[in-house]
Amino acid sequence: MASRAGPRAAGTDGSDFSHRERVASHYQMSVALKSEIRKLNLVHVLIWVLVAAQVIVSQFNLVSHDTVATPYQWEYPYLISILPSIFSFLALPRNNISYLVIGMISAGLFCIAPLIYGSMEMFPVAQQLYRHGKAYRFIFGFSAVSVMYLVMVIAVQVHAWQIYYSKQLLDAWFTSTQEKKKK
Repeated sequence: MASRAGPRAAGTDGSDFSHRERVASHYQMSVALKSEIRKLNLVHVLIWVLVAAQVIVSQFNLVSHDTVATPYQWEYPYLISILPSIFSFLALPRNNISYLVIGMISAGLFCIAPLIYGSMEMFPVAQQLYRHGKAYRFIFGFSAVSVMYLVMVIAVQVHAWQIYYSKQLLDAWFTSTQEKKKK
């Protein structure tokens, strides 16, 4: 290694830098997982905005109930599901483990639980639509139960991947923490 004070250190030819250019795998994993979690958070926020828009439009009678149906009961607790995304967004910049854990737990409570309840709540209506072809609630001309089941399928996938990637990110963060403690 060269220094300002003198010649290069004895025994080196300047080609011993390659080991310093590698990035540890858990740092690479952390960056990739953070990117995926941000994308999933944005999709979740989009789903949340759609559900919130339906609730707001219905509650304030901004359009006819023939155009946008009244919300199902599960949609009101689902509005709390914005909290996991907030905690997740707060956790990522500074690798805050506690916020990420809170985000994962609250995703199960405030995201997945209302979706499970909603699937049970809407099942009789979906069964009636399937058997008799009759729908009584509509969202822009489409059967409300069909639209909401589509939203639910997408939301369950987004939340499941979000929890999975958060768990992987926690593992990567714990790996780097354990390596620091060993040194």
